[in-house]
Amino acid sequence: MSASGLLAQLLNGLASASSLFLVSVGLSLIFGVTRTINFAHGSFFMLGAYLAFTSVEALAPSLGFWPALLLAPLVCGVLGALTEMLLLRRIYQAPELFQLLATFALVLVIKDAALWLWGPEELFGPRAAGFEGAVDILGRSFPTYDLLLIAVGPLVLLGLTLLLTRTRFGILVRAATQDREMVGALGVNQAWLFTAVFALGTLLAGLAGALQLPREPASLEMDMTTIGAAFVVVVVGGMGSIPGAFIAALLIAQIKAVCIWLGVQEVLGVTVSFSKLTLVVEFLVMAAVLIWRP
Repeated sequence: MSASGLLAQLLNGLASASSLFLVSVGLSLIFGVTRTINFAHGSFFMLGAYLAFTSVEALAPSLGFWPALLLAPLVCGVLGALTEMLLLRRIYQAPELFQLLATFALVLVIKDAALWLWGPEELFGPRAAGFEGAVDILGRSFPTYDLLLIAVGPLVLLGLTLLLTRTRFGILVRAATQDREMVGALGVNQAWLFTAVFALGTLLAGLAGALQLPREPASLEMDMTTIGAAFVVVVVGGMGSIPGAFIAALLIAQIKAVCIWLGVQEVLGVTVSFSKLTLVVEFLVMAAVLIWRP
């Protein structure tokens, strides 16, 4: 357990935090405006990776790698808008348990559709064009693509902050998170506002999945793995809080990175793997936050 290994893991955690932030902030925005807990949000992350694989394979020779890759989140945004209009719009007034069951059923539908379209095997995407190499950090090679991902999170945070503070759409979104009924009473078309927010949230999830493809293969397990961590981030960062989601994503990703660095450890006489240690620490952090600020 060297210092250079710890630094590499912390940098890797920063890269993972960007993807986690993109998923979590979309989930937080959707909940803040629609008051719907969308279990299917992780499925759009998975779709982003699969769609990026297909678009890069088919269109990269003619369009280039990056335009083909960034086509995937746009498709996810359109699919999210259709999902909101055709399904979720009909159940906003339903009991919360019914909404949870409906979005969980959507998880199963999307997973089966992905299995039918792409098969059960993991799909490995190509390396990101222009970021195939690595840099030397304290004697260890660190991928340059991960350095790009580290920069993506703050850039998206800045873009969302400007969107929500400098545009009419952002003002309406912030107003809807505070008082939806008053926004409707002022003549704002809530249906289209909800659709736009849901499309934005799923676009961000699809972007996270597409950007993750050069780092890890697209698989059918990506959705549930991601949505669990995203829920922890949203709870720790605060529902509807964009800066809170960013800070919480950094915290959770770094906790996982340190636990991976520690590897298998002996805790109170019990051998604990890094995955179990991560779950325990995340639970303690979430419990502490809820006790401090429910």
